[in-house]
Amino acid sequence: MKKRTQNFTLLFFLMYSAILAQSWQSNIVFFGNNGKLVYVSDNEGNSIPDFSGAGFKGGGVEIPFVPVVKTIEAIEGDNTSHIQNAINEIATMPLDQNGFRGALLLKAGLYQVEGIIRINQSGIVLRGEGDGEDPSKNTIIFGKGNSPHQRTILIAGGGSLTRWSDQVSGTKTNITTQKIFVGSKNFSVENVAPFKVGDNIIIYHPITEPWINAVGGGGTATDPSWTVKDDINIIYNRYITAISGNNITIDVPVYYTLDRSLSQSYIYKYSRSGLKTNIGIENLRVDIEANGISQDPNGDENHAWHAIELKQIEDAWVKNCTMLHFGQSGIMTSTASRITIDNCKAIDPISKIEGERRYNFNMYHASQQILVQNCYTRYGRHDFVSNGTSTVSGIVFYNNLSEFTFSSSEGHRWWSQGMLFDNITFNNPNSSIVLALYNRGDNGTGHGWAAVNSVAWNCKVSGSKSIIIQKPPTAQNYSIGNFASKITGLKSQGAPYDQPEGYIEGTNRANIYPQSLYKAQLEERLLTFIKDSGNEMISNDFILYDNYPNPFNPSTTISYKIPSSGRVILKIFDVLGREVTTLIDEQKEAGHYSFHFSTSSLNISSGIYFYSLKCNNFFSVKKMVILK
Repeated sequence: MKKRTQNFTLLFFLMYSAILAQSWQSNIVFFGNNGKLVYVSDNEGNSIPDFSGAGFKGGGVEIPFVPVVKTIEAIEGDNTSHIQNAINEIATMPLDQNGFRGALLLKAGLYQVEGIIRINQSGIVLRGEGDGEDPSKNTIIFGKGNSPHQRTILIAGGGSLTRWSDQVSGTKTNITTQKIFVGSKNFSVENVAPFKVGDNIIIYHPITEPWINAVGGGGTATDPSWTVKDDINIIYNRYITAISGNNITIDVPVYYTLDRSLSQSYIYKYSRSGLKTNIGIENLRVDIEANGISQDPNGDENHAWHAIELKQIEDAWVKNCTMLHFGQSGIMTSTASRITIDNCKAIDPISKIEGERRYNFNMYHASQQILVQNCYTRYGRHDFVSNGTSTVSGIVFYNNLSEFTFSSSEGHRWWSQGMLFDNITFNNPNSSIVLALYNRGDNGTGHGWAAVNSVAWNCKVSGSKSIIIQKPPTAQNYSIGNFASKITGLKSQGAPYDQPEGYIEGTNRANIYPQSLYKAQLEERLLTFIKDSGNEMISNDFILYDNYPNPFNPSTTISYKIPSSGRVILKIFDVLGREVTTLIDEQKEAGHYSFHFSTSSLNISSGIYFYSLKCNNFFSVKKMVILK
């Protein structure tokens, strides 16, 4: 048996090596000999950071199904109060042990809304019965009229743009680490006494004249350079995961190098005043009454401007929703963190085709750790965009499709940091530049350097269109494994302003490995947490075993142990993180179990796959290889 196991192990690594031989890895982020990602820094200390903290509860946490506690149907005329009263009723219900009050189900129908709907208490889910156009089968919120002018139809959260400014008195203390490099989670402070593990803190890097000089005045051309009066303070919203002496470890890295010689950064404990959590919007359509068509450059602007706004909110989601005929945003986030936007469409805006319009998925001020995945845009301008300046970071746009865009997805202004554009496809764009991590010079309000330490990974652009990648002073931007007619940072090649070219590698070269940077980083973080945390996931003897045989054709056995009863979910994913099939989704008692998995009924090819087990608080992922 031992010899047979050794043979299978050898075959596994031979197969694994053969697959890698057909692929290629970046020179600056790749899997090392130990199977872990290696990040190579440049001579300034810049390196690609970890983006895996984006999404609900900090990423890698499944969006829960919240039971319905109230159901309503559409009524004639204005439904604003009808829906709002039902939300307000749920708001009086107690929070359960998971922080939820319950879901409001809007039955299929057309809900005319002439005002603004507000989900302004924690623990509430607004759920429809579908996001299609047929009101007999789907839930349609129809935003009618223009009062107040260019309003938002649905606002979830506390509703204030605080930028996490609320401090717990007496907790402000200076950071003493000389340089906290991009990607780092550790630093020292003058006074650690006010803090404990689990605290929500804000890291604040004030704008100063030395910093402005270090970044070349912001990169503007003829406009005056940025000044200390401008709102370009760098802010990070984080949780403390460890304290040792005066050293603090945080849950998510910083996305820009904080240099004490340029600005004295500090931290404070965030009071979370007015912040709302655990809010979901699901399975509905927000249509806005507007005249004209999306292709009209002089479209109607006297209508609701944003479909959904997530504002002063944490740990929330929007999934399986369609937003259309807005003027600026399908979904806009601000003072928002740890948000998942999944399988949503922001399409067919109606407005002029010019500035401050058609930001289909719009990450506005103080938006951090936001995951926009499996989404679709049509006739936008800045389809996937940071429009919130230096308080925006840790944004992941993954596995999305843009069609007929009139401008580029990008960091839009004033030092947006740490964005990942991962496996985005741009079909039939109407703009010569489709994806841009660059200097915007005098555009807008002197936008200057609009993206720093941001990455375009394995994106595809149809037609003779360009991706622009430029290097900011004190930072970097990256293009790795992308496909476009031209990928450049040079003005002579089509960049709007003359700046150094960023890091560009593997242009139009197929089979980059990993295919998704975000998925690879997330998998590694989850596996490391499970192996190294020493928490109840290990001590309670939840175990997901290696499948056997591996590699296999056509079948293998997956075994696991659960020490207590719970809902068991066992799934198979491909290397892009797309679900192939669910093997188990049922309640089970404590014990050892085995599942015989066969590919004979599935149309899947040879290659690397992953299987994941979730039960109660346990989550584990392992690799398998199908050999045909």
